[in-house]
Amino acid sequence: MGGKGEEEAGGGGGEAGRLTKEGSPEWYRRLSASLFFYLEASIDRGKFRCNKSPVGILTVPLSSKFGSGSVNPGGSKPKSSSRGLQVKTNAQAPPKINGTSVGLEGVKLDNDLTISPPPRTFINLLPDWSMLLAAITTIFLAAEKQWMMLDWKPRRPDILIDPFGLGRIVQDGLVYRQNFSIRSYEIGADRTASIETLMNHFQETALNHVKTAGLLGDGFGSTPEMCKKNLIWVVAKMQIMVDRYPTWGDVVQVDTWVCTSGKNGMRRDWLVRDCKTGETLTRASSVCVMMNKQTRKLSKIPGEVRSEIEPYFANSPPIVEEDGRKLQKLDDDSADHIRTGLTPRWSDLDINQHVNNVKYIGWILESAPVPILESHELCTITLEYRRECGRDSVLQSLTAVSGAGISNLADAGDIECQHLLRLENGAEIVKGRTEWRPKHAANFGMVGQIPAENT
Repeated sequence: MGGKGEEEAGGGGGEAGRLTKEGSPEWYRRLSASLFFYLEASIDRGKFRCNKSPVGILTVPLSSKFGSGSVNPGGSKPKSSSRGLQVKTNAQAPPKINGTSVGLEGVKLDNDLTISPPPRTFINLLPDWSMLLAAITTIFLAAEKQWMMLDWKPRRPDILIDPFGLGRIVQDGLVYRQNFSIRSYEIGADRTASIETLMNHFQETALNHVKTAGLLGDGFGSTPEMCKKNLIWVVAKMQIMVDRYPTWGDVVQVDTWVCTSGKNGMRRDWLVRDCKTGETLTRASSVCVMMNKQTRKLSKIPGEVRSEIEPYFANSPPIVEEDGRKLQKLDDDSADHIRTGLTPRWSDLDINQHVNNVKYIGWILESAPVPILESHELCTITLEYRRECGRDSVLQSLTAVSGAGISNLADAGDIECQHLLRLENGAEIVKGRTEWRPKHAANFGMVGQIPAENT
């Protein structure tokens, strides 16, 4: 079933792009047949018009006899019944000029009435050109539109068709899968996708998963029962491991699923692979908890909500092994780099009226040393969200470089940094830890080499 449709779609335009046995596209054969039909219809109409008599000439042959009696154009019976003439009711009356009847050309008024059609000339044999021209114009406009829709350029094997769009549920209805193409505005100075781009893909697939499963209520990923109780999901912890960053034009396949996490939490995992090779690019895991939208306090998962989401829980271990190390506490004395005066923009807020969690990544990296950004790439990040950030908040970003610091980055190898994002009054927003590896490293880890499926 699906194989045939995919084969036709891959052939460049479905039925329009399929070739016949003679080697011509099927749409061309249909065009030729339609044009022939219109030509034949036009010619037949032209012949019919040629057989029409001019104004004042009877259109049917008359075999009846009439003598000296006159023809009554009104259709009534003539006075003489023996040699009378019976005329059809739709016959036209002879024309009159200045009140005098004019004789009909080609009519013999002897004992037999014979009416001959006009002579067939070249002009009379011409078809109805207005109809023919309209038919040809319509056909060629449709053909031109079809031609523009078809892709006649040869496809290179390293160029993939845009297969992304709406995702689908796979693996017994527990995994949501969606493809994304890396856009030019999603890459950074290294010509690779940024960590914010990957996190945006995570958030998009998580919401689409809820929507596709039919659980999306009037909220940002909230189920109908959550909306009734004014509950929303908030991220409490996230871990991301990047094996390789995709580049511009790459198509990545993102799989996501949910599991239970303790009594009042839900874990969501992501697996990002190269859509062409199946290579694992990124793995991520997050833990979400519920918060009351009005009181802004954490809440337990009500039984009604749990009954909604439990059928979609997968029984699988975390895709990223949890880092049990405790995040270090940073302050003005222990931090190596501090960036102050960070304020949210209106576009940084989501529909829950707080700063989106993806924005925190950019603020954390604001205080990262530039030499590290130039010589290393982020490979692992662990974040713990402590409280939400509003529109009027003013934040500070603190970073401490572990180990030898940034004095000798050429021989430093992997580098670890501690991060803190806080309000000006000292309240902690996010704590984090990042690990950096030298750029263009060849020893990228590869986990779960499962061939990716195209959607």
